[in-house]
Amino acid sequence: MTEEQVERARRGPGRPRQEHVTRAVLDAVVDLVAESGMAALTMDAVAARAGVSKPAMYRRWSTKQDLVIAATESRIGPLTVPDMGDFRAELRAVLTARMKAYRQPGIDRLLAGVIGSAAEAGAEPGAYRAYTARVMSETRHLLERGVARGDVRSDVDVCAASTLVAASLVFRMVGEQQMPDESLVESVVDLIGRAVDARP
Repeated sequence: MTEEQVERARRGPGRPRQEHVTRAVLDAVVDLVAESGMAALTMDAVAARAGVSKPAMYRRWSTKQDLVIAATESRIGPLTVPDMGDFRAELRAVLTARMKAYRQPGIDRLLAGVIGSAAEAGAEPGAYRAYTARVMSETRHLLERGVARGDVRSDVDVCAASTLVAASLVFRMVGEQQMPDESLVESVVDLIGRAVDARP
């Protein structure tokens, strides 16, 4: 009996438990990385930890890079900040949400793994770029909304400013090996806020 047949037999009749399998696999990735680092992350290890077959995993994620990105995005995905009428308040909300997400167990190792996997031979650079674009999308939106509202300068390089915002917390955690905290959030809000402020 093939692994595929075993998986079908295990599931039994009815619709596959798609959400259960997805959640179990992504949780297994995060747990394995938190416990033992990226070196422990193999498709076999994830399948065993999640209690699913490898065919069930490959139907969803064809490469390890896809799987790591999906696991990371399950913990650090896109977010939405309502219009607060003030760019600094909105930026603080984004950075605080990211800071809390980054402080979850294993996320530092997982983010380092996502960045590292993008540089491996055979990796698809477009997949990593698409992930970062999704993660940074709300910061770009806040800047554009601030320009339209008049509290962000109209000549601001939105792409560069978004990169600075995202990089501040990630580099503190991955590069400097320190957890980002409220003090860093407030410093970034002040620095970026003063740099883009349209008001005299």
